[in-house]
Amino acid sequence: MPGRQFVIVGGSLAGVKAAETLRIEGFDGSIVIVDADHEPPYERPPLSKNALLGDDDWSVAVLHDEKWYADHDIDLRLGRRATAIDLDGHTVSIDGDRDPLRFDRLLISTGADPRRLDVPGADADGVRYLRTMDDARLLQARLAERPRVAVIGAGWIGLEVAAAARTAGAQVTVVEARSAPLLDALGATVADVFTQLHRDHDVTFRFGEGVDEILTVGGHVRGVRTSTGAPVPADLVVVGIGVAPNTGLAEAAGLEVANGVLVDERLQTSHPDVFATGDVANWLSPVLGYRLRVEHWANAHDGGEAAGRSMLGKTLGKEGTGYDVLPFFWTDQYDAGIEYAGHVPRDADPDVVTRGDLSGREFMAFWLSENRLLAGMHMNVWDTMDAVQDVIRSKRPVDPAKLADPDVPLDQVYA
Repeated sequence: MPGRQFVIVGGSLAGVKAAETLRIEGFDGSIVIVDADHEPPYERPPLSKNALLGDDDWSVAVLHDEKWYADHDIDLRLGRRATAIDLDGHTVSIDGDRDPLRFDRLLISTGADPRRLDVPGADADGVRYLRTMDDARLLQARLAERPRVAVIGAGWIGLEVAAAARTAGAQVTVVEARSAPLLDALGATVADVFTQLHRDHDVTFRFGEGVDEILTVGGHVRGVRTSTGAPVPADLVVVGIGVAPNTGLAEAAGLEVANGVLVDERLQTSHPDVFATGDVANWLSPVLGYRLRVEHWANAHDGGEAAGRSMLGKTLGKEGTGYDVLPFFWTDQYDAGIEYAGHVPRDADPDVVTRGDLSGREFMAFWLSENRLLAGMHMNVWDTMDAVQDVIRSKRPVDPAKLADPDVPLDQVYA
């Protein structure tokens, strides 16, 4: 009888961290990672940050060299796409393979793909997305030409691309349907700080405008026509309008799916031998008490480790309550370093409290509901996120006046 075999579909950060953890925790069975990308598994933050700017070599994004996988007896199958999961038969079909791949435990870490722009001209040469290393290399090469760049969408990726393009010397216009960047995520007060940050670096914003058409000449991008009818001249269009989780494989197999693959606090799907983590997983947070799906590096890193432990039947969380991390992410734009921890539900109408110097871009912002902290962010105020997370986890009422006072330590802001 063959030994136990764990299969990981998706060579993402989450998938590789799960494989690492399996070995660290003593699993001596077979581990197979199947990934459609031809590149060795890599992490994504450098693709929109230092590597895109040319400050770092692309190798900084690569998680391990090929020797590492061999040394840890991990069967890494690149350029191979999983096409079907047979839950009853415990197998995964791989494109090009005659025989399906057997599994005892399966991890789905298929991530997410960029949402595509659906307007005339969207398939023109010069319309780019930023998700893969190939995307980033192509974008870096185009930015070196100092083109006129139109960025569609003023979310985190859109703003990072705008900052990289301006740093490379390109002319940049950002087209955003809302009245400010990151408005839904941050609220008007903090969003205005990001608007001014980019305007100070000569980025032009076209707020309150959608995209009706990509203008082309001979199949090449020459601009964008917005919903107002006005043209935005451009040689390069970068689309950053969000991502959609890659749930097709799971859904076709009969797993429960709703804005991601549904998993419990142990990252276990509706089938006991199948787990999911990373961008594709919609998990039940034991800290927050509701479901969420998070598309950031920290969740992929921590979720991969948690999935590996859970696949082995080990407990998760400080008190064994499950995958209990709080969402966390960071971004760097020009000379502004930003970190954010916590989560604000989409249907919430939080109060926003700030402390520090917003105009000088050294401040913190806090999102409250009924005087309980939901999330906190800083711009250039370092070593604060652990304290923010402690306050969130406490679920204790806070005093907004203390929270707004830079002289009050964060562990003393309670009501």
